[in-house]
Parts: sequence; structure tokens; C-alpha cells
Amino acid sequence: MHDTVVLLDDLATNHFETGQPLRLRRGQLGTVVMTYDGTAFEVEFADREGRAYALLLIPSEKLLVLYDSPESAVA
Repeated sequence: MHDTVVLLDDLATNHFETGQPLRLRRGQLGTVVMTYDGTAFEVEFADREGRAYALLLIPSEKLLVLYDSPESAVA
């Protein structure tokens, strides 16, 4: 939950409030808001001011999780 993810492929959708057609591009940043057995994730896409414009269920193979800190390596 709340992981930052990026799309691996372009995706056509609609603005979740206005219904206006949108094209989310490969590399578009989103935030995981719900997980479904690790096979799919509900992802919110928002602008820089935090206003959401899309909320989509996306299969895990279409996303890449971004990390902002390293994990400790055990030798």
C-alpha cells in the first residue's frame, strides 16, 4: 500500500470525475491504494498538486515499483 509505481505501457482511460478521455503514458507515476493478492493493484494517478485524475485496477505485470532507499544486504 502507498508504494509509488510507474506504468510500463501506455494506457487509455477516462478522467474519473469528468469522463474526459485521457492517455496515461509509459512512465506515468501513480500510488498504490489497494492490492489484490499481489496480482493486481488499484492505482491512483494525481497531478503535482495532489488532485487525482484516474483510479484504475492494473495487473502487477504492467507496473514497476519505485524505491527511494536501499535495503541492507546480508552477506
